[in-house]
Amino acid sequence: MRRARPADAPPPLARARHVMALCGACGAGDRDEELLLCDICDRARHTFCLRPILPAVPLGSWLCPDCAPTSIIRFPLKQSKIVDFFRIEKGAEGGAVRPAKCGLSQDAKRRKRRSLVMHKKKRRLLPFVPTADRVRRLEQMASAATALTSSKMEFSNELTYVPSMAPISANQAKLEEGGMQVLSKEDKETIELCRSMLKRGECPPLLVVFDSHEGFTVQADAYIKDLTFLTEYAGDVDYLKNRENDGCDSIMTLLSPADPSQKLVICPDKRGNIARFINGINNHTPDGKKKQNVKCVRYDIDGECHVLLVACRDIARGEKLYYDYNGHEYAYPTHHFV
Repeated sequence: MRRARPADAPPPLARARHVMALCGACGAGDRDEELLLCDICDRARHTFCLRPILPAVPLGSWLCPDCAPTSIIRFPLKQSKIVDFFRIEKGAEGGAVRPAKCGLSQDAKRRKRRSLVMHKKKRRLLPFVPTADRVRRLEQMASAATALTSSKMEFSNELTYVPSMAPISANQAKLEEGGMQVLSKEDKETIELCRSMLKRGECPPLLVVFDSHEGFTVQADAYIKDLTFLTEYAGDVDYLKNRENDGCDSIMTLLSPADPSQKLVICPDKRGNIARFINGINNHTPDGKKKQNVKCVRYDIDGECHVLLVACRDIARGEKLYYDYNGHEYAYPTHHFV
């Protein structure tokens, strides 16, 4: 059993076996190394019985769900505040949504006229289609702002580099062991189009909601086609060696070079975007895998690594978004994901 400990404290010692505490959720007292004790009421919870699940014993104090204060405060549905929060270009917000066009070159247009077989061999990313209703778009952005502020995060749609962490020079796609796929010219145009729409306040049709079992989750607020680009995984870039004992539950692999000491991860604990709240599947069960409707792909974009989240099948309105958080690594424990 463990209490959350101060960041500078030595590793906790297991409590004597004769002192038994039972998890208030599952009723079991086993796996005591993953059993947390509330600093107020002394009731216990397994890290994996909490919702959302904790990936590790947290640093600092920990309060059980009954003692923890409610921290979800709805972000105000005011255009001026939303414009400031998401740093939308002044004067660009509130207008009618223009039809999404990729600005295809003549070569791309000729490729589109090729046979269906050729088209299937070279499937391209699609830009997201923003909701036409301006008020509904504000509600979508307000839901994301609520989740970010409740999680004490600043909004960022980009990878950020902090002086005390990994420098931008460390993010070199050419260092990826086995190589990294390069984003095609056409797909890069799609990503640039989506970035420009975001700057105008034209967001993907996604809504962040709070679920008592899974915490903040993301659901489609409109029909989304297969291969639609949804968002880039954003946050602070750091070396994995600096984060091996980190309590953040959403650290994402960015670069996996041959030298393990140079492995990079994205840490969205202080800065990030809606990608932080898209949930992972339980990839140890067939039923869990059936939930997956989003794929996580790492690309070489202009020599740097980026992580993109893309729809891997058609997604109906109201359907929650899930992806395989582990990807090819299978290093993150997902056995207890709901």
